[in-house]
Amino acid sequence: MVRKLALGLVAIAFVAGCKGKQTQSDQSIETLPTGGQSTAIDSTPLNFDPMGSDSGKISGLVTVHFGYDKSSLDASSKKDIATNVEWMKANPSVRVQIEGHCDSRGTIEYNVALGERRANAVKAYMVSLGIAADRLSTISYGKEKPLETGDTEAAWAKNRRANFVPAQ
Repeated sequence: MVRKLALGLVAIAFVAGCKGKQTQSDQSIETLPTGGQSTAIDSTPLNFDPMGSDSGKISGLVTVHFGYDKSSLDASSKKDIATNVEWMKANPSVRVQIEGHCDSRGTIEYNVALGERRANAVKAYMVSLGIAADRLSTISYGKEKPLETGDTEAAWAKNRRANFVPAQ
């Protein structure tokens, strides 16, 4: 009994001693200089357009649409992308972000991954047609920025897309 009590006290003392002890790496992290930059969290709200975004933000670029649960490019998609590539070749200083979007069906996680595959498929095809990869960036919004709400095939079809917006 005394042995168990002594063992318990040693264990408590050990845990308390470890908790209060700070390692060298912890100390160096806390004292790192910030180089004059603020480490405060930016509380500026994100710009969120509830109607989504579309390629109309850059006149001359068109939205690419996808089939249900697809990230592959069909003939119509390739034609639209080729039009966008020609526009980008005529405007060599422009950088764009390709946004991948999905319809409202499926989980958030699944749709973010699908939107990413869509945006990356468009980017890869544009690069294969001669656009420098560093002029293109991608992002996926999954189902979070629909152009049209509703649970109809027409609404879903409008939301399965890749948009082109000015890159900053």
